[in-house]
Amino acid sequence: MTRVFNFSAGPAALPEEVLRQAAAEMLDWHGSGMSVMEMSHRGKEFIAIHAEAEKLARELLAIPSNYKVLFLQGGAIGQNAFVPMNLLRGRTSADYVNTGEWSKKSIKEARKYAAVNVAASSEADGFTSVPKQADWKLDPNAAYVHICSNETIGGVEYHWTPDTGDVPLVSDMSSNIMSRPIDVSRYGLIYAGAQKNMGPSGLTLVIVRDDLIGQALPITPSAFDLKQQADNDSMLNTPPTFAIYIAGLTFNWIKRQGGLAAMERHNRDKAAVLYDYLETTSFYVCPVARDDRSLMNVPFKLRDDALTDSFLKGAEARGMVQLKGHRSVGGVRASIYNAMPIEGVKALVAYMKEFEKNQG
Repeated sequence: MTRVFNFSAGPAALPEEVLRQAAAEMLDWHGSGMSVMEMSHRGKEFIAIHAEAEKLARELLAIPSNYKVLFLQGGAIGQNAFVPMNLLRGRTSADYVNTGEWSKKSIKEARKYAAVNVAASSEADGFTSVPKQADWKLDPNAAYVHICSNETIGGVEYHWTPDTGDVPLVSDMSSNIMSRPIDVSRYGLIYAGAQKNMGPSGLTLVIVRDDLIGQALPITPSAFDLKQQADNDSMLNTPPTFAIYIAGLTFNWIKRQGGLAAMERHNRDKAAVLYDYLETTSFYVCPVARDDRSLMNVPFKLRDDALTDSFLKGAEARGMVQLKGHRSVGGVRASIYNAMPIEGVKALVAYMKEFEKNQG
């Protein structure tokens, strides 16, 4: 069996150890005689899996006791509706910072439920930076302030935590959660699709402060009501059981690597290999401002775009796949989440040098 270096933006590569463990336990989880996919979510076996996954998430992220940890469905797109439905709490407006395509989707959805104040936007520079907080126009009466901490498509990441005072800070962390330590207490709510650093698609992690739940809009469906989900331990309806199981295995893998501080060192080292090379060449161009470059998603273009298809085909022939940039921006995108080994990034840079030598 040959494993490729998978640079997909999501669903993304999972740690090989996790996949092997899941394969070994596929037909018989811990002597139960069942696959996790066959278990009742109300049975003692899955209850133990669920509890372990939550315990590990709390440990890795140092989540305070006054926050609920929920394992939900619907992805970040679903949370774009969950958030205003649950967090408006009698207010009529919310602040959003626009840093790219995922921020735009969040803004569009929120406008169905509230007046949206775009407090800052980097659209004028082509979404290649994070607006400086000094330039934000925040509304002190807003129900919350929403950011996307890492724009998967544009490769722009917050390397700092905004100060929003008494207004709760909400963050879509789908593509950088579990990649480094964060101070959860600085946020009112964090949400993240699992399919980048935590597990397979179909699972959404939500971390929400206790005082922010319980005042959902009257129109909120039961499954979207965070209080009902919290009161039912994320099991108001059948949860994505296998995805939660894989997330728990992944959390354990992260813990064995040394936790989130070790993950951050690993991710910075990988990103440096690629960004340092991009700084030395004019054959490839990375448009993102240096201070705001993502450690997870590295977009770049060939100076001569006509060579892009040839570049991608050559990479695939060498076992490096899913490097094509998002259809909205084109070019190339290397997603280098936790599970990507540094050898994969070094192989990519070696190929980039070879391609430049042959085509430059």
